[in-house]
Amino acid sequence: MDRHPIVAGRFYDARPERLHAEVDGYLSQAGDRQEESTLLAMVPHAGYVFSGAVCGKTLGAANLAPTVLLLGPNHTGRGERFALWPDGNWIIPGGALPVDTGLAGALLDADPAIKADVSAHTGEHSIEVVLPFLFRLNPETTIVPICISAPTLESLERVGTAIGRALDDFGAPVSIVVSSDMSHYISNEDARKMDGMALEPVMTLEPAVLYDVVRSRHISMCGVLPMTTGLYAAKTMGATHAELMAYSTSGEVSGDFEQVVGYAGVLVS
Repeated sequence: MDRHPIVAGRFYDARPERLHAEVDGYLSQAGDRQEESTLLAMVPHAGYVFSGAVCGKTLGAANLAPTVLLLGPNHTGRGERFALWPDGNWIIPGGALPVDTGLAGALLDADPAIKADVSAHTGEHSIEVVLPFLFRLNPETTIVPICISAPTLESLERVGTAIGRALDDFGAPVSIVVSSDMSHYISNEDARKMDGMALEPVMTLEPAVLYDVVRSRHISMCGVLPMTTGLYAAKTMGATHAELMAYSTSGEVSGDFEQVVGYAGVLVS
């Protein structure tokens, strides 16, 4: 089953030529590509005018595998707790990224909580917004999208560890890309403070601490569940290092510093 875009023309340009030029411009802001293989990248999913530069600086410096496991939050509340889109193509303006059915099958076998389910994805934008960047980096990229809404740390740890083992055993390199914005609709000063608290355990590769800090400090990081899962997977795959590639808030574009959203880009190797 193919998945058609739902936020083209709103979060990003629906005209292929303009979209490709815009994405290429953001990717060109990245520094040198990292030599080590990227096990996990975390990037934002807002409208490109706000978060495109952070996404471009991060993914442009990443050393991604040709196959990417995408983990995103579930803003709609629909579907399974770990909802995997199992086949077909994810269509974007001017192209499409096919689902790697072999990897999808391996992940469905990795843990019974991971279930084939398209309903969680049909109205969800968080993964879609990242795809034009992956397409411009490598139009031959294959993907497996998983939308995550499981609320308990135990389930995130179990499934994340199972995902890491499945990727290790897959027989071909796979990178993880997590889609997450940071704090929502607080002052610029508070967002930077709260986001710093959340990013600290990301930098030290401590998924349980990330989960606990976000929950206890009421940090509105929408992708904490997929990022916690992704960090468990990356650690299982041998991750030893994380680097903050970019950080900004929407206030830097809008001029409104009283109600901002934070955006962070992280690479884990």
